[in-house]
Amino acid sequence: MFISQTNMNIVRDMINRVNWSKQLVAIKGSRGVGKTTLMRQYIRKTYGENAGEALYCVMDSIYFSSNSLLALAEKFHLMGGKHLFLDEVHKYPTWSQEIKEIIDLYPNMKITFTGSSLIQILNADADLSRRVLSYTMEGLSFREFLQFYKGIQFPVYTLNEILQNADDICDKVNAVCRPQQMFEEYLRVGYYPFYDGDETEYYSRIENVINFIIEQELIQFCQVDAAYIRKLKAMLLFLAGNVPYEVNIAKLASYLELSKVTVLNYLNSMQKTELIHLLYTDNRSVSKMQKPDKIYIHNTNMLNSLGVNCPVGTLRECFVVNQLSVNHIVEYGNTTGDFKVDGKFTFEVGGERKSFDQIADVPNSYVLADSMEFPIGKKLPIWLVGMTY
Repeated sequence: MFISQTNMNIVRDMINRVNWSKQLVAIKGSRGVGKTTLMRQYIRKTYGENAGEALYCVMDSIYFSSNSLLALAEKFHLMGGKHLFLDEVHKYPTWSQEIKEIIDLYPNMKITFTGSSLIQILNADADLSRRVLSYTMEGLSFREFLQFYKGIQFPVYTLNEILQNADDICDKVNAVCRPQQMFEEYLRVGYYPFYDGDETEYYSRIENVINFIIEQELIQFCQVDAAYIRKLKAMLLFLAGNVPYEVNIAKLASYLELSKVTVLNYLNSMQKTELIHLLYTDNRSVSKMQKPDKIYIHNTNMLNSLGVNCPVGTLRECFVVNQLSVNHIVEYGNTTGDFKVDGKFTFEVGGERKSFDQIADVPNSYVLADSMEFPIGKKLPIWLVGMTY
């Protein structure tokens, strides 16, 4: 039933990037980004609606309260099954040990599973690290938003292509749409693939995602004491109201009535669950207990859903960090621009009147400006960085 009802109208490009033929594949990501839909679409596309070679299982199903995954795999194998799909595997306590047993017992059986961005494959009870091919799924990029919601398709452009060929890319985009108008819509409702036209309902669903991460995943995976749930939510709201937050850990610890060590641990956990981005001036020398230099909410839709009055500058910077962090190392620029990317590009973010004054003598420096449809020299429309995945 799940597979036959899966919508195939829009399929994300990631379906072609995953090597589904490998024996063991993991698709990790935050709640709500579309992992389940991607898996079901692949099953429907590859195996048809009723084929017996594939079996799709939701791992928090009541079936597994009295049946083991290992026993199910044995039955599936005896019936000629070839590919086992396990959704939200982290909800099954002994998933790692039993998956290892299954692939040892049935070397011709393939297993694809989805899980929280927090599941630790490398540190799992069974050693799966050498066998599993792992992918991370993100929310929609601006490019995917255009495809997903507007029916407009563009290829992925690398950052180098954007910086070298911004004029040509902008010509192609502007020939078929008004990108600035759609960019503003993306900042509000474009990141998660479950917007249906009702903005209030959309933000309510994002709030449910946030609550699930804090109330369940942080407790399950990060040893967060359940008694601190209210403090974690207070921390997120505090950060949302002060982003981009130039970090004063002592002030934040005092506000939350927690120790500085606890605050740093919680910040690191919140980054792993894709609630926030932590930026440092030098990623190479970051230690576990080093305080970040700046903090951003993970994406602009989440920021808007938290009900704070966001300055447009905050939304711009949040967007740039969110989009470029997928494939690049983003560092806080400190006194030379807003951000340094991959250790070689410097970006200053602002409105259409933003000048080069702060980065005038910095090599490989660019301005990413709002309210622009075409570049002017090295001042580029900010939405261009949303075409990189």
